[in-house]
Amino acid sequence: MLTPTLVILALKYAVGAVTVLLVFSLIALAKGKIKLHGKINLAFFILTVAALFLFEIVVRMIDPVLFSGLWKNAVLAKSLKIHLCFAVPSVFLMGIMLFTGLRKLRVWHKRVAIVFLVCWVGTFYTGIFWLPNHVEMSNKATFSGAQ
Repeated sequence: MLTPTLVILALKYAVGAVTVLLVFSLIALAKGKIKLHGKINLAFFILTVAALFLFEIVVRMIDPVLFSGLWKNAVLAKSLKIHLCFAVPSVFLMGIMLFTGLRKLRVWHKRVAIVFLVCWVGTFYTGIFWLPNHVEMSNKATFSGAQ
């Protein structure tokens, strides 16, 4: 059964896991292994987009009541809004970086990378440290799908 706590914890683990990939990608880049950097970043992009896609399927199609209830918790809603202020631009910038990296547009790739890293640090920090580990809701039946 899906619960708000399970959804938030899954998002936290996803952010943490892909951040590890990002760190390995930057290490590869620092060592001059550009192709490895590109391959790791492609995996980073695919996994991040897949996690977002799955999250949207869960909260919009499988259990839309769960998603609407998440926004009713004032603390969680504020944390999610702040997190999304970093996460949404990060995904957009990831797409641009994928394009510029594959096209070998190094100058643009580096410029976008700086902005992306700032957004990703915000995504990581707000996703891991700001979002609560346990979500308590006032009406638990709302989140089980039972009416």
